Amino acid sequence: MTRVKVCCIGSRDEARLAVRLGASALGLVSEMPTGTGVIPETRIAEIAAAVPPPIATFLLTSRTDAAGIVDQQQRCGVNTLQLCDRVTPAVRAELRRSLPGISLVQVVHVTGERAVAEALEVAPEVDALLLDTGNPDAADPAERELGGTGRTHEWSYSARIAKASPVPVFLAGGLSAQNVGEAIRTVRPFGVDLCSRIRHEGALDERKLSAFMAAVAAA
Repeated sequence: MTRVKVCCIGSRDEARLAVRLGASALGLVSEMPTGTGVIPETRIAEIAAAVPPPIATFLLTSRTDAAGIVDQQQRCGVNTLQLCDRVTPAVRAELRRSLPGISLVQVVHVTGERAVAEALEVAPEVDALLLDTGNPDAADPAERELGGTGRTHEWSYSARIAKASPVPVFLAGGLSAQNVGEAIRTVRPFGVDLCSRIRHEGALDERKLSAFMAAVAAA
């Protein structure tokens, strides 16, 4: 079965709801240049401590320096780091040395052909890839997007990455109960990741998440 990562978890109650409905992983969003779901690191730590194994707790970080990322992980106590911006191979190597047992997931923003080569180059250095919609190369820093856009991207590029990648691939970006079946059939990812389409008035919506889980199971 395709795994489901529920992102933008904002409380222990939301974490419990997501796990009860079948989530394999939870996304906890730290400071980002844009996007939704950001919560304080103190709350991230509180939620992560309450999540039972074997559920993965992903810290979404926009930091690109190894020391800063290591400090974040130690403050938050998560078991997985989701690197939302590009980092150098040296940074990933230092994270491996400093944080044994902590999984690394590199986000690749699928903006075109370039993303295929980028994803396959970084794949051997991480435990998984997460393919998302974003605009990390915007000339204006205020317009940089590192995910959380609620938009889909061209899935044909993601399908090529998923087929060739030596590590598991998560698909993100504008997924909902209405389109996740097509996304799974097209890309064949290890897992799918979503946030905005299962929330209502800022809170995780049980009905919407249930419908999404049913659509994943049907696919």
